[in-house]
Amino acid sequence: MAATSPVRIERHGAVAVVVIDHAPVNALSKGVRDGLAAAAATLAADPDVAAVVLSGGSGRFVAGADIREMNLPPDEPYVPDVIAAFEALDKPVVAAIDGPALGGGCELALGCDLRLASPKALVGLTETRLGIIPGAGGTQRLPRLVGIAQAIALVSEGRILKAPEALALGIVDEMVEGDLLAAAIARAPHAPKRRLSELAVPAGDAAGEEAAAAAALKGAKGLPAIAEAVRVVRASRAVAFADGMADERSTFLRLRESEAAKALRHLFFAEREAGKVPGLDGAKARLVGQAAVIGAGTMGAGIAVALADAGLPVTLVERDGEAAAAGLARVRDLYARPVKSGRLTQAEADRRLAGIGATADWQALAAADLVIEAAFEDMAVKQDIFRRLDQVAKPGAVLASNTSYLDLDAIAAATARPQDVVGLHFFAPANVMRLLEVVRGKASAPDALATALALAKRMGKQPVVAGNGDGFIGNRIYAAYRRHAEYLVEDGASPQEVDAALQAYGFAMGVFAVSDLSGLDIGYAMRKRRAATRDPAERYVELADRLVEAGRLGRKSGAGWYSYDAAGAMSADPAVAAMIANARAAKGIVPRTFTPDQIQRRLLAVMANEGAKALQEGIALRASDIDLVFVNGYGFPRLKGGPMFAADAMGLSAVLAEVEAASAAGGAGSEPAPLLVERARAGRGFADWRA
Repeated sequence: MAATSPVRIERHGAVAVVVIDHAPVNALSKGVRDGLAAAAATLAADPDVAAVVLSGGSGRFVAGADIREMNLPPDEPYVPDVIAAFEALDKPVVAAIDGPALGGGCELALGCDLRLASPKALVGLTETRLGIIPGAGGTQRLPRLVGIAQAIALVSEGRILKAPEALALGIVDEMVEGDLLAAAIARAPHAPKRRLSELAVPAGDAAGEEAAAAAALKGAKGLPAIAEAVRVVRASRAVAFADGMADERSTFLRLRESEAAKALRHLFFAEREAGKVPGLDGAKARLVGQAAVIGAGTMGAGIAVALADAGLPVTLVERDGEAAAAGLARVRDLYARPVKSGRLTQAEADRRLAGIGATADWQALAAADLVIEAAFEDMAVKQDIFRRLDQVAKPGAVLASNTSYLDLDAIAAATARPQDVVGLHFFAPANVMRLLEVVRGKASAPDALATALALAKRMGKQPVVAGNGDGFIGNRIYAAYRRHAEYLVEDGASPQEVDAALQAYGFAMGVFAVSDLSGLDIGYAMRKRRAATRDPAERYVELADRLVEAGRLGRKSGAGWYSYDAAGAMSADPAVAAMIANARAAKGIVPRTFTPDQIQRRLLAVMANEGAKALQEGIALRASDIDLVFVNGYGFPRLKGGPMFAADAMGLSAVLAEVEAASAAGGAGSEPAPLLVERARAGRGFADWRA
């Protein structure tokens, strides 16, 4: 092998250690596959080698395929052939798993005769997370090891197992506490040949297998790969190994080219791109050992739980003792739910709760390295809080606002240290939702922003950096989406038709059902605040205002766009239909019908158009950031990749034509974005646009 190969052979007497060294995670790139294939051929021809150990080095094994290569045509040597070459060796092959063995890396380990793991090992067939199935024997070897029912669950869920669980299931043969590589070298010469491809699939339990398949299909959420994974795994008992491999491979290759897989790969890369923020080179996050949250309402309590779950002690600060006690009660309720469902032990919940305190004493903020304001969405209220923070917060503390719409720079201007101010826009419920919009003010210091990004990672959130502008990325685009949904209703569609079209597209809920869930009074108050500055040339639909004024606030009042019974079941309300008909008549609108496809195309187009404006204005750094915001914060279907990705798939010429129609319907504010016009005329998409 060439000296530059990421794979090398090291000899330890009669044991050959094949070392994979391809930073950062030993992905199965073309170079790694070439190196492994060459190593297998070399070892097969060397009579002095009695046994082989596969090692990824300290803290590693093989974390899976090189996802970048999935957008290219398959290239030899193929992973199944590489694994088959090691499995065919007449000498024992031991996998020394000291880190992630995921996807193709797990399949490589399954092609070995013995699997040893350190406590750091992670094992799993994660391909369904990318809209595909294992393509290198995972669906055929795993059932021979753990049975069909367990294999269905593991493959369909893309579950990642820690070493003890992998050991309990028999996927790993032994867990080594000490020097893993030394143990593997010592055991290798004495390990028996045990090719999983030659084992029979265990008889299993028909009812258990049926239940596993049903559970997998129920949780598929429209992902075709799940049904295919179930089918191919179940077939492993009925067909010869070679036939099962051929079926698996052809299915893998077909799914690899599917629109769902392309969308999921797009999001995979989008997550990695989101962390690349201009101006942060060399900026180090500040140390955060203590956090505080001002405001212990629904959002503040959720933020406190998210911080405590990340291991941070948290102080909740409220206006008085009664409000502080109520906030702490909300926190207890938030922990009671996962305890009741079995997702969290009572002991662990108690441990986290012990780290959360509540007080009305603002001096408690003096110890905090991070203060998050989660007060009512009112500029005067927030400015007063930040003005007071100047008196108590210690120098260097990061001061964050959870504002979802307001001008962060105006909030920061209330302090003498605007460089310490960032926006941290959590999404409700804050302890559950993955998205965190990190808002960069004009004065935000690089290390303050770096602290916010490090905090997001610590909390397991997906951060997306946004510029300062009304509604930032998400709420700005969502406002356009909601506004045009209301235009569709006033022009002839019913709220149910709009919501049904959105659900058919892949949203969990339609826009009107979401509005009812959030509470119509929230949007009402915002619209009233903005009424004086609204462009008179912008079309305005009063329907949502009339609903609120009639006491229909959404689910919490039992009626909004829909009606709700005592059990919370939703139904269309003739009273709402009458209000809509009256509104149309008052404006002389003759209602027309809209197909689900027309509704979907119109709303996708206006989202992409507003996204293009956010890109041009520098509010969003890249189109993929917008996709992350909508997939993780607004229920946009992952299998469609986000509004900007979906717009590219639709074709920007078609999107522009739809936006021009939307602009005619909506008036001021709905005009085509210059960036959309430029991209459409050039025959380009948003994906390769850079500011």
